[in-house]
Amino acid sequence: MMEVITTILETDWGYMSAAWTDMGLWELDFPVKSRPSKPEEEATAEVSFWSEQLRQELNMYWKGFVVDFGVPIDWRGYTPFQEAVLTFTAAIPYGQTVSYGVLAKEIGNPKAVRAVGGALHINRVPIVVPCHRVIGANGSLTGFGGGVELKQALLLLESGTGD
Repeated sequence: MMEVITTILETDWGYMSAAWTDMGLWELDFPVKSRPSKPEEEATAEVSFWSEQLRQELNMYWKGFVVDFGVPIDWRGYTPFQEAVLTFTAAIPYGQTVSYGVLAKEIGNPKAVRAVGGALHINRVPIVVPCHRVIGANGSLTGFGGGVELKQALLLLESGTGD
């Protein structure tokens, strides 16, 4: 059985719950204004280090700095297709967007546009794996677990026009 340790990150945009395994970041919740009721667990030295690193990186991100998140991600539990979608998404540069169709072509499955959306829908670590940078072919902001308003706010932040 996989051990998961939960930590609460206090960031400039609110509190974020992060779940960690021995391999890295397992799950990250969207920011909320009130401290989550999830209990923080006693973290190993490694998890404490990763958690603090992620908190600092998120705060730099929220301030509008280009951040290449450096915490390890635990990719277990994804199919090879889902992992391909998410690892490609993790490499989309700050401030840039890619359409679902382009992403499907880039991973070698040009007809898998809807499946790409499905894989992005189960992204456990939004922001770190920036699924908000994937948009409709016509530029529409669709399909984001945090809601279209948050997706728009993140894209505006990255464009230098948000706060």
